[in-house]
Parts: sequence; structure tokens; C-alpha cells
Amino acid sequence: MPPRAAYIHVPFCRHRCGYCNFTVVAGREDLIPAYLDGLARELSLLDAPREVDTLFLGGGTPTHLAPHELESLLRLAHEWFQVATGGEFSVEANPRDITIERAAVLRDFGVNRLSLGAQSFHDRKLKLLERDHDAAIIRKAVEIGRTFVRSLSLDLIFGTPGETQADWERDLEEAISLAPDHLSTYGLTFERGTRFWSRRLHGELASAPEEIERAMYLAAIDRLTGAGFEHYEVSNFAKPLHRSRHNETYWRGGEYYAVGPGASRFVGGRRETNHRSTSTWLARLRAGKSPVAESEEISREEATRERVVFGLRMREGVDLAEIALATGVDPRQLLAKALARCASIGAIEQRGDHVALTREGLLISDSLWPSFWCENT
Repeated sequence: MPPRAAYIHVPFCRHRCGYCNFTVVAGREDLIPAYLDGLARELSLLDAPREVDTLFLGGGTPTHLAPHELESLLRLAHEWFQVATGGEFSVEANPRDITIERAAVLRDFGVNRLSLGAQSFHDRKLKLLERDHDAAIIRKAVEIGRTFVRSLSLDLIFGTPGETQADWERDLEEAISLAPDHLSTYGLTFERGTRFWSRRLHGELASAPEEIERAMYLAAIDRLTGAGFEHYEVSNFAKPLHRSRHNETYWRGGEYYAVGPGASRFVGGRRETNHRSTSTWLARLRAGKSPVAESEEISREEATRERVVFGLRMREGVDLAEIALATGVDPRQLLAKALARCASIGAIEQRGDHVALTREGLLISDSLWPSFWCENT
């Protein structure tokens, strides 16, 4: 079966936030026409349009494009990736960008899921995160979004320098009050190459103490599940029937198309990643060359590891026998030591062939995965 999911990367932002390590170009609106031309060239490599169940436009900030540019982007997306009846068409957005005019463009092209990068409702925290909106702008974006999408998601960040438990719980309450269909909560990370990384090295910023981050994460789980959200993935919560179907494709080991600078696709058992530099990606496409920077055939063993690790991020866990049948490699043998170690520290619970993270496992999940990637029986 060909992939039933597609991703389009839009690298443009008004500015790069200090914690961001994504493929982004800031303040280069002059490159948008060339980007759209490059995107058309890359999409033409598909030879024919593809029907998909989920289409996701991320970035960067797709909604940073002016309405007429956004219309050109969505026309390209619609031409090459036809969303099946009942499918999910998601767009990431900066709250400040959601105007009546842009909303009309998104609506006219069938966008039915909006993911807003709210991050916080408190001015001090938003300023530290270098965001360009406030709580009033978030509320207005939600109000406009409700006029054309069936599913609205908010992203929140916790564990920022100086943030208290009370600050975080107020963010959760503010978010719940807006009645979103989906919430993603992420602990702030300091990624190498970002300004935050450099500022931490120079003592200008400090990571939140581990016990505070732990308490904030548990507060999110308890408060959001208490408000009727399903905690369906380590960082994600959804009202019934509002999970991110596109992201579930990744977590379940499904294949997917992807285009744009830095985009990574998984098609026919091969993973390919485009050049991260937007200018390099453009130059190669203009020269009739492949935009791919890295390409590898995913072995059955690697596919097995990936299905276990990404599947365990889902709260429902994984069925090891089903993975063995799908990949031809039995994870019960391949990952016996890693699974045993996780069980011994109470990070997973196993019932027959079914394995899932425990509450304790959720708190330390990132520290569990390295042994799954490299360890043999």
C-alpha cells in the first residue's frame, strides 16, 4: 500500500525563537516565491497526485505567508495531495497570524484542523520564549479558528526558567477555558545550536529543576484527564475523536510522503531527508537535481526497533507479536534486555505480548530509548 499521509514543510517565520531548532528561515519573505516554485518542482517528482487520509502543513509557520501566498501554497498542496473524504487536513499556525482573511483562505481549501503555537498565556513567559503574541491574541485566534475547523489544538510549554508550579497550573486552566479539542504539552528543551543553548552555557538561563518539571508534567496529566481529555501519547491529550491522526501515522510506524527543505519522508521502506538549507534545497531543484541530503533503506531490525520505541510513546502501548508479524523480526528476542531492564525499574508493564509505559515510565521515557536503539540480545 502506498503512504496515506503527507507532510509539507514551510520554513518561514517572522523571527526564530530562542529555543527553536527546526528548519527555519526568518525575515526572508523575499524567498517565498522561489520556495513556492521549488515546492512545485519537488511535488512534480511524484509524477501523479496521491490520495491521502492526512495532510499536515508545518514549519516554520505556514500562516506567516501573506494570504495570496498562502492560497498558492494550499493550491499546490490540494493539487498533489488529495485528502480523502473524512480525512484530516492540518495547518500549524502562529496565533498572531490568524486573521479573518487568512482564515477564509484556509477554509476555502478544506483545512479542518488548526494547531496553534500558544505556548503560554502569561506575558513574562511569552517574552522569555520570544513569542510575539499575548493571551488576548490567542483567544482571538481560537475564536476565528472555531469558525472553520472541526478540530483545534493548542501547544503549551512548561519548565521555563523561573516558572512556578502555580504559573503552569494557571496556563493549564487558561487553556482548558478555551475548550480546545486537543492539547500538546512540552517541557522546554535546550537544543544544541539554539540561542537558548548558548545562553545557558553563559549562565544567562537555567534549566528547571528535574523535580519541578516532573511535578508540572504530572499536573498536566491529572488536570487534563480530569477535564475530559484522553492522554493518548506522552505529550498529547485529546477530546474523543480528536487525536492527531497524522502524528499517529509516525508513532505507529506508517509510511508518509514529505516535501520541503529539511523534510523527511518514509516511502517503500526507505527514509529520505531533504537538505535543511532552504537555499541549497532551492538550488538543487532549480538545477534538476534531487533535493535529498540523506537516504537509507530501513532494515527489518531497525523497523522493529522504531515500531517499539515510537509505539511505546502511545499510552495504549504496543503488541510485540503484531510487530514481529509486520516486520519479520521478533522484538521479544531483539529487545529482550531493554524490555527486561525497563520492567525491572517499573517503567513498563507487560501483559502477555502487550507492553505499555507506566506512569513512572512516562516521566523517564526519554532516558529509556537509547538502549532500544543499540542493544541486542
